[in-house]
Amino acid sequence: MRFLVPVMLLLFLGAASAAEPDELLDDPVLEERAEKIDEQLRCVVCQSQSIAESNAPLAKDLRLLVRERLVAGDTDKEVIAYVVERYGDYVLLKPPVQGNTLFLWGFPALALLAGAAGAFFFLRRPKPAPPAPLSDEEEAEVNRLLDERG
Repeated sequence: MRFLVPVMLLLFLGAASAAEPDELLDDPVLEERAEKIDEQLRCVVCQSQSIAESNAPLAKDLRLLVRERLVAGDTDKEVIAYVVERYGDYVLLKPPVQGNTLFLWGFPALALLAGAAGAFFFLRRPKPAPPAPLSDEEEAEVNRLLDERG
């Protein structure tokens, strides 16, 4: 058990950052910028992970591309624009608000408003009126039918 806990901890920490030693830049400032950019870009293979978290070969290629562009002197925005130009807005974990992503950004608000409106109208609907009491003839008929059944 003493052996298992450290091994599991090392495995967990290793999965937190997928950058391999051969990818890391010698300049710590550039490497820090690269890591921040890596966290903003989606792995197009894994789809739910950033390229910083993914071990997919394409994610490694994208991490290397980010570092190459930074070494070439690109700003962070230029690096991201370069990757988006090749892979589209889908590669961004937080896509921009624009015409083709309005539904993506607006749907949660619309769903919340629709749910609130539905709850409002459901709670405000008129309550059904209680049934009118039976007349003497109707009550006599019910009692007769009950007596026949036993």
